[in-house]
Amino acid sequence: MNEIARIKSQIASRFSIGGFQIRSDANIFLAQQIQPLSESERKTWITNVANHVQSQNLAQPIVERKHIELAIKEASNTGLDDAESVFQVISAFDVPSFVYVEEKKKFLPAPTDTKHQLLAPPDAKSNYLRERYLMLWQKTHRHEMFSQRSTPATVSGTGKSKLTLRKVETLLSTSKMNDVVLLGLLTQLTEGRFYLEDLTGSVPIDVSTAAFSAGLFCEGCFVLAYGKFRDGMLKIEELGFPPPELAASSRAFFGSVNGWGGPSKTLLKHSRNLAELEKANPDHSLIFVSDCWLDSVEVMEKLKQLLKGYDDFPPVAIVLMGPFGKQQDNVYGLKSRFQMLGEVLSSCEKLKAQTDLVLVPSCDDPAAANILPRPPLPSAIAGELVKRYPRTILATNPCRLQYCTQQIVVCRADLVTKLCRNTIHFPKQGHLEEHFARTLISQGTLAPLHPIAFPTHWSYDAALSLYPLPDLVVIGDPCQAFQTTEQECTVLNVGSFPKSKFTFKVYYPSNRTVEDSQIPDEVE
Repeated sequence: MNEIARIKSQIASRFSIGGFQIRSDANIFLAQQIQPLSESERKTWITNVANHVQSQNLAQPIVERKHIELAIKEASNTGLDDAESVFQVISAFDVPSFVYVEEKKKFLPAPTDTKHQLLAPPDAKSNYLRERYLMLWQKTHRHEMFSQRSTPATVSGTGKSKLTLRKVETLLSTSKMNDVVLLGLLTQLTEGRFYLEDLTGSVPIDVSTAAFSAGLFCEGCFVLAYGKFRDGMLKIEELGFPPPELAASSRAFFGSVNGWGGPSKTLLKHSRNLAELEKANPDHSLIFVSDCWLDSVEVMEKLKQLLKGYDDFPPVAIVLMGPFGKQQDNVYGLKSRFQMLGEVLSSCEKLKAQTDLVLVPSCDDPAAANILPRPPLPSAIAGELVKRYPRTILATNPCRLQYCTQQIVVCRADLVTKLCRNTIHFPKQGHLEEHFARTLISQGTLAPLHPIAFPTHWSYDAALSLYPLPDLVVIGDPCQAFQTTEQECTVLNVGSFPKSKFTFKVYYPSNRTVEDSQIPDEVE
């Protein structure tokens, strides 16, 4: 307490030199923020914060806490432009929507008169499927397999060359056609019978003798089919996914506009300042934990160990994913558990000064329906945590993270489980994580499933988009944790914190590596 009093005196003295009077609560707040730092670092921070307060041109020389909070944020981003920030969380409901314009062969922002609403009109369903199809069509049509400018290529290594990408209406205008390659939505228009559907119509398919490429093929996926058309039926010989594409190639069709989200008008992926900052901080890390059951005594104790352990080496952010209660029927009990978590965090001084806490709810958490994107936890439940740990961010599910130039998608859903349960063909070779990653990346979405199996808000399909590919996709599925890389995009499943003997994932953005970590059992 004496140390805090001494720091408060230093702060008051520095501000009085500049002609300001700092209020007591603002002084205490700044003192608590810089207490974990060394003496020389404290002096530097006091000077920087005072300078930033002075640049705010206050109407009166009275400094309040809100002025200190803004000054700390500005001082943390020193050297960056106004729209650049080291770390930010982007709500699913703020992700910009784009439409593909065939005439211009590029993506343009969706019309501003387009109204996004949770209770969307019926045509919203056809609109989001149409945009998914056009996105996949344009990148498939550009691929070397179908490009007229390229040398003869093959599909799935079959040796078939000089392929032409067809549409359903072309097939329906004839009774016989060989070497058909069709991109369409895999669906059951009548029970037990599969069809491929595109913008021009639908055609029944026979997959009884088809050879499947890598991936998990579910109703609701867009597939690339090769086969023979006979008398109204497409007999499929090979079934694959649309070819994946590197993010750099995809971004060329968006121009310089910010398609990721956030306050910046331009894409921060190209920021030189942030790129230098990213390389200069190899120790910066992001922590991901899933299934944080706050109503479990054992889980709460292990989370306390994790937070106390990282207090000496604060990461950029700690991302905690739900469900936050093992027992879902006790909402009021969950409120008290968040208060307990806040009490633990309030004693972690370095974390309070340097680390953001991001809470990503699951569909099982209270106050929202089982449908994505899901709104944040209500402040009525997590408000006490926010009071005790002001750097708490109540995020949507999914949400987007921007760390320097890196783009990260976080989604808490049983996605691996649902894809495995709904696939029409379970692969007999290869690793599950590779099939899973291939499915998400080739489809360009977090929801390559029928809406009944994986409900989503039609108007907010952009929030689930993985096109262009981000740097990291973080999934919170309770199945076994894994990580794999496809098209320079790392796909990571965190696994369940309590079910995996309290393991979690640590991501180092500077070298793009993922580290497996575990809370050790206490040695008596």
